[in-house]
Amino acid sequence: MKNQELARLFTRIADALELKGETGFRVLAYRKAARTLTDLGADIETVNREGKLQEVPGIGEGIAKKIHEYLSTGRMRKYDEAVAGLPPGLFEMLDIQGVGPKTVKQLYEKLEVKTPAQLKQAIENGRFAGLPGMGEKKGENILRGIKTGESTADRMYLDEAFELAMAVTDYLRQCRAVRQVAHGGSLRRGRETIGDIDILATGRPAAKIIEHFGRHPKIRSVIGAGDTKSSVLLASRGKARQVDLRVVADAEYGAALQYFTGSKDHNVALRALAQKQELKLSEYGLFRGKKGVAGRTEREVYSKLGLPYIEPELRENRGELEAAAARELPTLVGPKEIKCDLHVHTSASDGSAGFEEMVEACRLRGYTHVAITDHSVSAGYAGGLSADALLRHCDRVDEFNSRSPDIKVLKSSEVDIKTNGSLDYPDKVLEQLDLVIASIHQGFKKDATKRMCAALSNPLVHLIAHPTGRIIGRREGYDIDLEPVIACAAKNRKMLEINAFYGRLDLNDVWARRAMQAGVRLAINTDAHAPGDLGWMRYGVLVARRAWLTGADVVNCASYAGLTKLLAAIRTGSPA
Repeated sequence: MKNQELARLFTRIADALELKGETGFRVLAYRKAARTLTDLGADIETVNREGKLQEVPGIGEGIAKKIHEYLSTGRMRKYDEAVAGLPPGLFEMLDIQGVGPKTVKQLYEKLEVKTPAQLKQAIENGRFAGLPGMGEKKGENILRGIKTGESTADRMYLDEAFELAMAVTDYLRQCRAVRQVAHGGSLRRGRETIGDIDILATGRPAAKIIEHFGRHPKIRSVIGAGDTKSSVLLASRGKARQVDLRVVADAEYGAALQYFTGSKDHNVALRALAQKQELKLSEYGLFRGKKGVAGRTEREVYSKLGLPYIEPELRENRGELEAAAARELPTLVGPKEIKCDLHVHTSASDGSAGFEEMVEACRLRGYTHVAITDHSVSAGYAGGLSADALLRHCDRVDEFNSRSPDIKVLKSSEVDIKTNGSLDYPDKVLEQLDLVIASIHQGFKKDATKRMCAALSNPLVHLIAHPTGRIIGRREGYDIDLEPVIACAAKNRKMLEINAFYGRLDLNDVWARRAMQAGVRLAINTDAHAPGDLGWMRYGVLVARRAWLTGADVVNCASYAGLTKLLAAIRTGSPA
């Protein structure tokens, strides 16, 4: 958590400096430090204790001193100095898609706009459009960004929600009175953003568990506490997040976990099914009259209703009950089936770790192969590789594979799709690669559908990365129609990506399922820029499970030999 706290501080320092008119090296240094801390796989507190701060790439002496100061005192004088005199609302505006420091500076100095609400008003009354370089179109885009942000303002990304839920359940297990504990709610179903955290526990005495919960070290306040229920606000990444705990009897645990996992629509349909069988289903159990017939486990509840167990990710009332009744539920892809990550960056472009460090991190996760996919030349902002540099990388991959018995590297690149639909490298370079990932990073509003279909029609392309370009709650993404993109991928037997970064989850579950139904194979990739990012795979797998995908639908489940055969078949257009 300190990694993220420090990353936010350094980002805010850079923002504040730009708002005050400063540009250049110092601003870039703080932004680089923020990215380094965000991507760092190690705990920065441990690194600091061991005196190794300056061994971290991107952390110089000055930044190291500020990190040490914050970890030692809880304050950073440079941060206080940088933000002094700036209204807090200016930083809130920076969180809106399409709004950068230069725009905010102009708004503040020329229109005295200090908050997102005032910005919205300035756009609507036409004052914004009168500023140099702004205009009505930019104003419309910013209004969409404000609306997008408002819809997810009080919700958590999956990574924060999982971190908080795991911290709470681990803490509760320290209480000797606890016998079972688990999280439920939309987090257990793998929804892409989460509101409150729901925790269920069994054990006696319940009062002792409630008391223990109320002493959590991150507690901000107790909303309410009774004999078997408690709601608190816990500190998480600078915010107060609500966590609800219910202590239930062992005989009720399965029914309660099913009920509080949801979704509401799934539960309504399940209760209706129970009623048809003259049964009553509630959070307390499954009953025939006053006699309990199930409730100790979820499997028992579903079984007594004549159904096989339905995985939490499927419980959205999207046909899962009908499929269960017909014994046609898919065997969902699981984390242990994943053999590779096919979208990984290194310090050769904008990653923070070297080639062998990233490959070794993949090996430690049990992967048998990995694709190193540094950016292409047009992505100059991300250190994109020239054609010569990419070919030297290919030579390095060949040399590594010749001496590596247990993990292989695919020669690959994340290649930009230009605004005219062409790719960033000539064919003679792309032909040297085992895997070509095509993606859009610029020109979001410029014929994205046509550009992606052009890339998918190129025989040398295998996969489209982050197909919508969205950032959940922050950026809408490309102006794109996914139906023809999916149709084009199916026609050319190409792959689409589920980007597992918790802020993207792109494709989402609905579109991933539609792609699968169209016969398109999916790749679950982390887009990792540091070893720690590889853990995002769990979020991509959740999306895939919500999309009803099996191991056969996900190319990451293929062996190295199977994948290379598939990639070759895509190139030649032959059956795979």
